[in-house]
Amino acid sequence: SCLQLGLERFHGVCILGFNSAEWFIADIGAILAGGLAVGIYTTNSPEACHYVAENCSANVLVVENHKQLQKILEIQHKLPHLKAIIQYGEELKEKRPNLYSWSEFMDLGRDVPDTQLCEIIKSQKPNQCCTLIYTSGTTGQPKGVMLSHDNLTWTALAAGRFITLMDAKEKQELVVSYLPLSHIAAQMSDIWSAMTFGAQVFFAQPDALKGTLVDTLREVRPTAFLGVPRVWEKMEEKMKSIGAKSSALRRKVASWAKGVGLQTNLKRMNGYSEVPVNFRLARHLVYKKVRKAIGLDRCTKCYTGAAPITRETLEFFLSLNIPVFELYGMSESSGPHTISLPHAFKLTSCGKEVTGCRTLIHKPDRDGTGEVCFSGRHVFMGYLNMEEKTKEAIDEDGWLHSGDLGKHDKDGFLYITGRIKELIITAGGENVPPVPIEDAVKDAVPIISNAMLVGDKAKFLAMLLTLKCTVDVETGEPGDDLTPEAIEYCQKLGSKATKVSEIISSKDKAIYAAIQQGVSAVNEGAVSNAQKVQKWVLLEKDFSLFGGELGPTMKLKRPAVVEKYRDQIAQFYTD
Repeated sequence: SCLQLGLERFHGVCILGFNSAEWFIADIGAILAGGLAVGIYTTNSPEACHYVAENCSANVLVVENHKQLQKILEIQHKLPHLKAIIQYGEELKEKRPNLYSWSEFMDLGRDVPDTQLCEIIKSQKPNQCCTLIYTSGTTGQPKGVMLSHDNLTWTALAAGRFITLMDAKEKQELVVSYLPLSHIAAQMSDIWSAMTFGAQVFFAQPDALKGTLVDTLREVRPTAFLGVPRVWEKMEEKMKSIGAKSSALRRKVASWAKGVGLQTNLKRMNGYSEVPVNFRLARHLVYKKVRKAIGLDRCTKCYTGAAPITRETLEFFLSLNIPVFELYGMSESSGPHTISLPHAFKLTSCGKEVTGCRTLIHKPDRDGTGEVCFSGRHVFMGYLNMEEKTKEAIDEDGWLHSGDLGKHDKDGFLYITGRIKELIITAGGENVPPVPIEDAVKDAVPIISNAMLVGDKAKFLAMLLTLKCTVDVETGEPGDDLTPEAIEYCQKLGSKATKVSEIISSKDKAIYAAIQQGVSAVNEGAVSNAQKVQKWVLLEKDFSLFGGELGPTMKLKRPAVVEKYRDQIAQFYTD
């Protein structure tokens, strides 16, 4: 059907919609027809859609529904290469030239002879580009990461074997597809690895991340599951709020089981293999029930990636005998580079290199921390039409520079300590990695949802803080009501607050004192005076994709936050 529409070699087929069978079919069809498969984030504005479609000279655009179609119709006149639009998720509301329903699109290919398609497939080479992943840079326009056939097929097999995915001939793996397919993580796990090993893929509801994901997990009971940190954090929050409502006896049993679970699993992590009796009892009383409740009772491979996850969340799940394994990589490495495994994992480490992948720590300091660089068959071809940017990413020796700071421990486990670009360099010339300090504050003050350190080129460090609040399920907009867990925390401190605005407008003594106490405790452990947080402010709204502070994978967009809250930041340094 793509050929019938006149798809030209190496021109884009852009797909804009939630995960579905049609998404996969359009993606793979585009590749076999000699085009480039290109996912577009469903949250993109019309302008952002235009940038991607224009950049890859798209001939065909595939959209899910009327809402996404409207974005394309708005920019259609500025897309000279565009030949057709297809809508798959719902019936067309209007007839337009070159606009097709999915069934009409499927019928187009009936008269194209197989020989024509076979010729094109035969002409394709492993080192040619077949997929573009647009990486949402924190600054500037997104860059089109060119991935070759070999990048995708080699990585899918190497990573799948590394984590011992079962071949469907022996035992079929089950996975749930819900993370954005325009992102490398979902594409590698849901399409390429699933295809390589014959996994069965189930599609979640489009509102999965707004709360229905657990229902889908309970129905499917997947054997492998990949979540971004925000997904694990939401599960943790939900489980804690349910736990807080249960009877005193239940809470006691759960608390005992979590202590046993954490101790046993930490020992296991350090090489002790014996399973104590109390652990077996706890498994029977608590862990099995918890796993069943969240649909992970068959899941032996729980993974997290795409952004840093806190130790607190990892320990929470570990205490319930659900080890969540971290993996690390980037779009430019076709997804994974290092992966943790059940028999080889350490809390807060991203694991070891996938077989066939190598790491170089570039210009290490005294601690052995330096820029993490990759090499292997997973390293991308370059950025589409951006030769300079490609040269910045891949050096003369073929090493891909990640922009991440990291180090290996004595056993060869990789730890990511921060981003080169996010390092705060104070007026005194002190280099401060913000993430460890932000995580420490969130750990110390459980009511804090997001913490962002500022102080670049300034005399001292300060911090923007947000409180845990409820979120509008429809829009994703953070509200003013505190979460049940946060309200409970306030009550413990003797505060009657139930809203963020109440705490801020009255400068709630109990809460402000608790936050200051937490910040002071973190400062006690600071490496130097320059790394202490001198001031902080509570913001009225939590960070969100809706508010522009978070990117599509829930990564903190630091430059955007600095811009949005520049008045509050300026205030730190004028007082």
